[in-house]
Amino acid sequence: MSYALITGAAKGIGKAIAAQLAERNYNLLLVDIDEAALAATAEELSARYHVHAHTLHQDLSAPGALQRVTGWTSPYHELLSVVVNNAGYGINGPFEQLTLAEQFNIIDVNIKAQVGLSYAYIPVLRQFPRAYLLNLASTTAYQTVPYLNIYASTKAFALSFTRGLRYELRHSGISVSALSPGSTDTDFVNRARMGEYTRNVANRFNMTAEKVAKIAVDGLFKGKAEIIPGFTNKLNAWLPKFFPKAFVEKIAAGIYEPKEKAGEVALSA
Repeated sequence: MSYALITGAAKGIGKAIAAQLAERNYNLLLVDIDEAALAATAEELSARYHVHAHTLHQDLSAPGALQRVTGWTSPYHELLSVVVNNAGYGINGPFEQLTLAEQFNIIDVNIKAQVGLSYAYIPVLRQFPRAYLLNLASTTAYQTVPYLNIYASTKAFALSFTRGLRYELRHSGISVSALSPGSTDTDFVNRARMGEYTRNVANRFNMTAEKVAKIAVDGLFKGKAEIIPGFTNKLNAWLPKFFPKAFVEKIAAGIYEPKEKAGEVALSA
């Protein structure tokens, strides 16, 4: 059986994507910073789908992370035909009130790790007549989002990078796709310590991680350039370009401006 590598795989969208791939008879290479949850996910998916699920506990922002991941996966490269760069996170709060170190860390995970892993695994994926690379973006990639500024900016990069890479690889057997989910029913709101207003807004539009993952994997194997799960999320992604930027920014700021205090937002882990 073929193998699939998924980062940020311990829970949420990453875990759900891993389940979708396991259901399609892919063995799993799972990477996450949460060691306990990662082990539980591997055990669960292995038992449910009768696949091999290997795990690597790794912070993708740590020095040497890329070398450690690629070294760990090297025994499986002859069978590794799917790579999912799902790991990523953001912090909700005013730019000047968040530490520079934590904002650089977001860039390390959301941009540097995604770029590094894409670069490392393209030669691996080239060996197959058909292979797949999925990079996580977000509906925030399509607009400026005050108070979620660095996260949204990294996702705008991810979307642009993935589309450019897709074009460059158009004559190869590698199909490159960007996944842009919106609000998803994971525990990120609790981990974020977000205010009641923001929670209520998110709850109106939440999709389950399982539904997002099914749409994502179906779209990946259909070779779609951009995968935006759900009609509302498609509207949220495309409507902003028809309105003045200042108006869009004001709407986004009204949702994400902290009413109490800033908190960490694990949007895609």
